[in-house]
Amino acid sequence: MAAPAALRSSPCSFCQIARSPASTRVLYTDDRVVAFPDIKPAAFRHYLVIPVEHMSTVKDLKKRDEDYDLVNHMLKVGQTLLLKDAPCSRLYRFGFHQPPFNSVNHLHLHCFALPFMPRWKQLKYTSLGPLGGFIEAEKLLDQIKPLPTVNS
Repeated sequence: MAAPAALRSSPCSFCQIARSPASTRVLYTDDRVVAFPDIKPAAFRHYLVIPVEHMSTVKDLKKRDEDYDLVNHMLKVGQTLLLKDAPCSRLYRFGFHQPPFNSVNHLHLHCFALPFMPRWKQLKYTSLGPLGGFIEAEKLLDQIKPLPTVNS
């Protein structure tokens, strides 16, 4: 659930982009997400997809349809953009940083058309197992997939 603006100590830079996309080079926008290039790209192509509504981190996602649908939509947008903008890339990666390794407290999907540039930047996008680090989007989707309802 989004934190009320009055409770956030400083303005969220990604909320500002979502509210006023003219301030950033927007690659895609709809009523749920905004996509734009990362300001410090770590790969041949490096895009971010953010929800319009503020959600701090992956830790705020629950096993519910709306969260699963949001992350799935973010992933589809990122995949579509990279396939269009970097069709010759042989490898793509999609994922999220987990606290405390996220740099902005607004949920954002990293979308990469590899290779990493320079190569050492891949370290920042590595899973650290139970310590967190980077989680692949598909793995996150598996974790938040809602349980099927049983009708009696």
